[in-house]
Amino acid sequence: MSDPILEVQNLSISFSTKDSTIGAVRDVSFKIAAGQTFGLAGESGSGKSSIAYAIMRYLPSNGRIVAGRILFKGEDLLVKSPQELRILWGDEIAMVYQDPRTSLNPCIKVGDQVAEVLQIHRGLSERQAWQKALDIVELVNIPDPQFNAAKYPHQLSGGMQQRIVIAMALACDPELLIMDEPTTGLDVTTQAKIIDLVEELQEKVRASILYITHDLSVIAQVSDQVGIIYAGELVESGPAVDMFQQPVHPYTIGLLEAIPDVDLQKPFKPIEGQLPDRTRDIPACVFAPRCEFRKEMCEQEKPDSYPLRNGHFAKCFRWEETVELLSNLDAVHERTHRRQEGQALLLVDQVKKYYGRSSLTAKLVGRQPMQVKAVDDVSFDVRTDEVFALVGESGCGKTTLARCLIKLLDLTEGRIDYYLGKGGPDTPTSEKSLRQSVQMIFQHPDSSMNPLKTIGAILSRPLKLYGLPKADRKQRIQELLEAVRLNTDYISRYPKELSGGEKQRVAIARAFAATPDFVLLDEPVSALDVSIQAAIINLLLELRDQSRISFLFISHDLSLVRHVADRVGVMYLGKLCEIGDIESIFAPPYHPYTKALLSAIPSPDPDKPKRLIRLEGTIPSAKNPPSGCRFHTRCPSKIGAICEQTEPELLTVAGNHMIACHIPHEILAKEDRIV
Repeated sequence: MSDPILEVQNLSISFSTKDSTIGAVRDVSFKIAAGQTFGLAGESGSGKSSIAYAIMRYLPSNGRIVAGRILFKGEDLLVKSPQELRILWGDEIAMVYQDPRTSLNPCIKVGDQVAEVLQIHRGLSERQAWQKALDIVELVNIPDPQFNAAKYPHQLSGGMQQRIVIAMALACDPELLIMDEPTTGLDVTTQAKIIDLVEELQEKVRASILYITHDLSVIAQVSDQVGIIYAGELVESGPAVDMFQQPVHPYTIGLLEAIPDVDLQKPFKPIEGQLPDRTRDIPACVFAPRCEFRKEMCEQEKPDSYPLRNGHFAKCFRWEETVELLSNLDAVHERTHRRQEGQALLLVDQVKKYYGRSSLTAKLVGRQPMQVKAVDDVSFDVRTDEVFALVGESGCGKTTLARCLIKLLDLTEGRIDYYLGKGGPDTPTSEKSLRQSVQMIFQHPDSSMNPLKTIGAILSRPLKLYGLPKADRKQRIQELLEAVRLNTDYISRYPKELSGGEKQRVAIARAFAATPDFVLLDEPVSALDVSIQAAIINLLLELRDQSRISFLFISHDLSLVRHVADRVGVMYLGKLCEIGDIESIFAPPYHPYTKALLSAIPSPDPDKPKRLIRLEGTIPSAKNPPSGCRFHTRCPSKIGAICEQTEPELLTVAGNHMIACHIPHEILAKEDRIV
């Protein structure tokens, strides 16, 4: 490897709290060469972001670098003055943060924010900086740079906001670009574009990149070298191809097994246990308490970093045995998908939900109101003991439809009927009964829990509301916590004292406290680590099997949906464009939009052939949806004027598989399989 652009040497970071000192990062070393992308992966709380902030010298006030050096082009960043660092920031070292909404000023046009970097670091005039900003906005593949650069952040989609943040970071052609979870929370098509953009930037600007994420599938697509960090220690590192084709550390193997495999060729299982307490020294293997392969020595001694081959290192006493041990475990954890039929539990019939009313001026001049057609003529059913998934990009109407289903929103047109009660399959459930029989688990448990209430009080509320005697509530709360793999110590805790995965488990327990017949899950794991995600999904499926509850599962992750769902509906701009059982959705014929969603799924195998179908442009506005097929403005398979002028019907292809497309189904059936 040539002289490194960045070299982290034996870095240790600690954070001081009121009661203790937390060893967040311990003795971490790695190098990044010129033009190279180094992927740093691990669970939340492993120390990834702390390393990034240390490189930027931007640790919070209670954080400090205890030991080590950080060399940028051979110079130690830790001894530079604030004035010297300000020259480096944005000019030679730039960082892209996880949430673009907190990185962009909501009161300044995005083009001006890019231009400001050029004015500060390059001394360009206002006009010169604006013109250069447009070139950079175009570099990050934002369509119509002149138009979009003149918008405010809230007027852009999440993916476009992230591209603007990347444009700001690239404005001065930095030699090192740090990207901290830049695709977390984005839907698969937007994520795929950001991944493509990172690969293009390697070729165009030759910047070295430190790419931080918990998603090994993304790391596999963008990285030359990979480091796996656990509880503040770098436990395995090496070339990306070696790391993904022959991982040896049990933690790396566990992270890979926790990724939902769209091909269903490997088990989908969580890493059991929790991160260790880092307020005390850990003299043994840091991963031993959670390791399936541990021996007595692992719990007593700390392993060295053993060299394997081609610069591949691992901190594991049993690294030579793990591949064989893993093959013996695979058969134990395999499971097959099953499908069950039942009577209709929910009927959604030609549902429409429009937003917007005419202003007084519009009424006086006879102008039609500009309405947002969030959900436009959607029909489907959900059966007893079934998981029905709704998939699609952000803004397609999935969440709006879910809110209609639980009566949080009134319908513009159509009907929603539940058949959950004792009146039989032909008697709709009353509004009063629905409050208990239908529950919802939201994407962000933080925003759905009262921060001033204990977990016990949060779980007690539905029990009290639905008539469980006070004497029985404590026992029921203990049963609920046990069902979601939490012990009774959590009863007295507050939400802020729980991790993201623990909060989501409490949200699940609260939903099941009402003994529902039907549960809506709105992106319940999209913001969680892959290992926690696997645990939550397996938990939900276990609870479903035990209670025979039906689910409506909303997600943009088709690889996850394949493990969870019995049937799938694919939504685009307020309409269903395809619907069918899980196997038919993942095999030709595909709707062109479904095909693009499938091709956007990242693979943890860097050598797996890519079948890229990238959708150009952004989703059109639901205020003024395109005529004809709503997908025609982005469809790579558009066949002509019929797509622009005539709306396709949702027609049966075979069995319960339906597609709305003007391309003959016989032609769609001849296409190659995507996954």
